[in-house]
Amino acid sequence: MTDTLTPVEGAVVEASDGPQNSPQNSPQDSPRKLKRSIGVVGGTLLTLSCVAPASTLFVVVPDLFGSLGTATALTIAIGSLLCVAVAFCYSELGTLVPSAGGEYAMVSTMTGRLAGWLVFVLSLLVVMIVPPVIAMGTADYLAPVVHLDPSLAGAGVMLLATLAGLLDLRANAWITGVFLVLEVIAAAVVAVLGFTHAERGPGSLVSMEVAGADGRTDTVTALLVVSGLAIALYVTQGFSTAVYLSEEMENPRRNVARTVLATLAISAVIILVPVAAITLGASDLGELTGGDIGAMVTAWSNSAVGTFVSLCVALAIINAGIVMVIQNSRVLFASARDKAWPEPVNHVLARLGRFGSPWVATLAVGVPGAALCFVDLDTLYGVTGVSVTGMYLLVAVAALAARRDPHKHTPAWRMPLWPAMPVLLIAVLVYVLSQQEMAYLLWTGGTTTVATLYWALYLRPRRDTRWLVSIPADEQTPLQGRGAVSMGPGPSPAVPRTR
Repeated sequence: MTDTLTPVEGAVVEASDGPQNSPQNSPQDSPRKLKRSIGVVGGTLLTLSCVAPASTLFVVVPDLFGSLGTATALTIAIGSLLCVAVAFCYSELGTLVPSAGGEYAMVSTMTGRLAGWLVFVLSLLVVMIVPPVIAMGTADYLAPVVHLDPSLAGAGVMLLATLAGLLDLRANAWITGVFLVLEVIAAAVVAVLGFTHAERGPGSLVSMEVAGADGRTDTVTALLVVSGLAIALYVTQGFSTAVYLSEEMENPRRNVARTVLATLAISAVIILVPVAAITLGASDLGELTGGDIGAMVTAWSNSAVGTFVSLCVALAIINAGIVMVIQNSRVLFASARDKAWPEPVNHVLARLGRFGSPWVATLAVGVPGAALCFVDLDTLYGVTGVSVTGMYLLVAVAALAARRDPHKHTPAWRMPLWPAMPVLLIAVLVYVLSQQEMAYLLWTGGTTTVATLYWALYLRPRRDTRWLVSIPADEQTPLQGRGAVSMGPGPSPAVPRTR
């Protein structure tokens, strides 16, 4: 079903230093709008592709096997349960604030522009780091066909994804959908082979063992599991893409929540089932801790099957790169539309190309992403884990404010067990952050400190003209008992959604 509301140019709901609450009515400052072209199916295909379950399984999960051994499946399962609470927060906030700005638009609207700015910086760290992290895994899975340097292969994938990101979003939904099918087939093959070659019973999934030096067996402690949760949260993190795409989604007040929750459920199954199968099927603890899934698949079957799975994973990584560049360019586009930067920068980043995509923002995400493929991988992992956890924390805080005036009567999807769900999530995430390595906390903390200085010295003194977080006019809901307020020329008036 498509939206029946008429888009009105020139309608912006501005975030004040507190929660967002006043309309901006300057027709000449009319924000650029993205074209609505996808429904639940297209949104789910794109969002699942951004989760990239197979590429996550083959690129990120091996590192978890290396530190957590048989506790890997348990850690991912705990992370997936935490992500249910996160998904509830995203679903409620995403239907209240359907904007391409994603987290920062939601948090700015609910808790103020400074909090929204900090979320934007954390999300920018994530969106710039995650694609090259995934892309650098391409070389390992192209090895049966051609040997490439991981950094060069990753950079090539990022540039290819950038070119694809310049196309129409509907076309990309079908391209990524085809790749996603191959991705799921690869994960299913691994699951079947692992279960049919099981070397140990289901009890090993909670045995908490990892191979140590000199062939000894070490115990995985609870603190190690908690520390690993930062990466486990990242494993299914891509479900938030549905919020970034909400501005291009038909009927977002209904479809955003459906897409978020469906994507989390499907991706958790696609990742967890093969992880359990690998844990059971590894010939010994040393092989499991080594995390060479491709070698395990070949040992369970033959080189032809191993090559097929490896090529499917390589395609999955390219697929993930395409969707991540699409998602991340929307974040940068929205920040320019909301005037986060000096005016010449805003003007350039907000440009839309012939296919309706933000082409300058796409290049600004993809090209630096190619350069990041030459940065140390462990550092990228660590900073990403801390940034994702911090971003989820601020989103959970915003979810606590989602039902106060003036938002409590706005039509939206409502999470169950509110406010207990976000409160519990906040407590867990604070503890997870406290268990991360100091170096990664310092990298992320230093970045947010610089961002706060930018806010204090540049954005806040210009709060009437900068960082004016907007909600698309055709998604604002008229308030009961209030008259329509004309916001400028257009076929119908825009009504501010908040007081």
